[in-house]
Amino acid sequence: MSQGERYLPASDFLCMILNEEVPLTGSEFAEKNVQRLIEFTRDKDTSNRDWATLFLAQLAEYDGLERPDIVAALLTAAEDSDQNVRSEAILGLAKLKHEKAPSLVGLELKKVNASMQIFEAAELLADPTLVNDLEDFQDESDEPFVDEAARRALEACRKHNGRAK
Repeated sequence: MSQGERYLPASDFLCMILNEEVPLTGSEFAEKNVQRLIEFTRDKDTSNRDWATLFLAQLAEYDGLERPDIVAALLTAAEDSDQNVRSEAILGLAKLKHEKAPSLVGLELKKVNASMQIFEAAELLADPTLVNDLEDFQDESDEPFVDEAARRALEACRKHNGRAK
C-alpha cells in the first residue's frame, strides 16, 4: 500500500459496513449480516478477516452484543496467523473483559513485536501479571505513538499491582 492509500477490506460487503450502508442490529436482515460478518472472520483474504474482526469487536462493545457466537468468533480470530487480526480480536476481548484476554495479551507481549492494539488491551485490563512483559517494551522505538501506548499500559498494570512508577 502506498503512502496516503487507505487500507480497505477486499470485500464489497465489508466496505458497505464501513460506509454504514449495511445494518447490523435491529432486524432479521441485520442478523443475517452479523452471521455473514462472523463468516468473514475466517475468510482467506487477510484484509477481510482483519476488518470483520474489528467490526465484530465494535459491535460487541458498542451495541452490547456480547453474544456467544460473536465471542467465539473473536476467540478464534485471536489465534489467527496474522498479527493485525489477532490484535483486533484480543482488543475486542479486552474491551469485553473476557477471562481469556489477559493470557492472550501476555502471549502477544512475549513476541518480538506487539501492536498498538495489544498495548491498548493491556492498559484496559490493567492486569498486574502483564507488568514483566510490558517492561520489555519500554525502550524507545521509531514509533512514538506505540511507545506511548506501551508506557500507558505498563503504568496501568503497575498501578493495579500497587507498583507505581
